[in-house]
Amino acid sequence: MTVPDFAPRSLLYVPGSNARALEKAGGLAADMLIIDLEDAVPADRKAEARGAMRAAVAAGFAGKRVAVRVNATGTAEQADDIAALAGLALDAVVLPKVDAPSDLDPLRDLGLPILGMIETPAAIYAAREIAADPAVAGLIAGLNDLAHELKLPDGMDRGAMSHAIQAIVLAARAGGIWGFDGVYNAIDDAAGFAAEAGEGRRLGFDGKTLIHPSQVDPCNAAFAPSQREIAAAEALVAAAIGGAQRHEGRMVEDMHVAAARALLERAARGA
Repeated sequence: MTVPDFAPRSLLYVPGSNARALEKAGGLAADMLIIDLEDAVPADRKAEARGAMRAAVAAGFAGKRVAVRVNATGTAEQADDIAALAGLALDAVVLPKVDAPSDLDPLRDLGLPILGMIETPAAIYAAREIAADPAVAGLIAGLNDLAHELKLPDGMDRGAMSHAIQAIVLAARAGGIWGFDGVYNAIDDAAGFAAEAGEGRRLGFDGKTLIHPSQVDPCNAAFAPSQREIAAAEALVAAAIGGAQRHEGRMVEDMHVAAARALLERAARGA
């Protein structure tokens, strides 16, 4: 399988059963659309969602990377979800509730990169093995389910989940794959979303999963290099002479220069 060398910043879930959302999704600035056959679809509309998903993917989303979230391994719906993906040009498949590499088995024959959702305490402990699986291109932090599993009294308390969140980033980096932050539920809280997206980038995530179109632009902004970062990177690259050196009052090494070059490449892509 071929995985692009740059990660999407914004990954928007689009309910497969929502025709209007599917129609509008192509005009949004999200880097990746995840057509959802799982949580966003009522149980009695699963078949309808599969049909709508196939029609939407066949029609195409110009300039967009497209994935589909199927139902979890062990559920009654998964086999039909997988069958519905046959012949479609997709960039990835999203698998919820991956607790162990064996949960990936039903999807292996698709030949698509898998984005595995880490949503339980068992998954946190297995995250390194999941990330090391050759079929996996990225990990997604499923923090709503994780908060529920941890029985957090305040619900979505990221502070209480800090160890788990960092474990997901560490596993992704150890496996050389992407890592994506979880969703922000308060769709009317723009300031709160911006703060959480900024925190996600500082923690090392490549991008963030989203549940509403209004979150796309602020997400892209949060995960894009700022003008200050671009200027600093340009200055460092211009001054680099190789090895350790003093630059603007601090010691820098080749790895700092490499990071600066990577940031400039990302900025040049508009990502």
